[in-house]
Amino acid sequence: MPSRPLRADARRNREALLTSARDAFLGGDADAHVEEIARRAGVAVGTLYRHFETRETLVEEVYRKEVDELCAAPAQLLGQHAPHEALRRFLLMLVDHAAVGKGMAVALESIMATDSPVFDNARTQMANALTELLDAGTTAGTVRGGVTGPTLLRALGGICHLRATEGWQDEARQITTLLFDGLRFGAPRVT
Repeated sequence: MPSRPLRADARRNREALLTSARDAFLGGDADAHVEEIARRAGVAVGTLYRHFETRETLVEEVYRKEVDELCAAPAQLLGQHAPHEALRRFLLMLVDHAAVGKGMAVALESIMATDSPVFDNARTQMANALTELLDAGTTAGTVRGGVTGPTLLRALGGICHLRATEGWQDEARQITTLLFDGLRFGAPRVT
């Protein structure tokens, strides 16, 4: 049986809770208690539990929303830029996402031990987004063929493992630029 749509006030409360949790986790307060998240959202803790059964389901939804927003970007980028430029920008967005992930790392650890499909779904979404951009670049002749979205995502994952070092993001952006240059090398019509 499909669930009923949320009333306007319930929708606002849910969004406020997600924003409060996101701000706490990304601000480095990965151990933020549900009471504090509810207080920052301006609602009672009971309201939080009506929307999210556990703290883990809240963390999961915050991460899922981040990934959904990120993976909506390729269509927008392709509407504003040439395919190779859209790919370059999205690759850098993925590096920035890894920085966000670092801020949420402790919070995300709480769902790693569960059967949650959130990480598998995120990887699939990101690989599909990369495939969309690679296909557009290959069709335009500005990106070499033969590279898949999942392969490119694994390469970026390796780059983003630098997160343990100070100043990693600048270095990751430089390496990502080299990776992008490699994707352009051998393309039929590099512009």
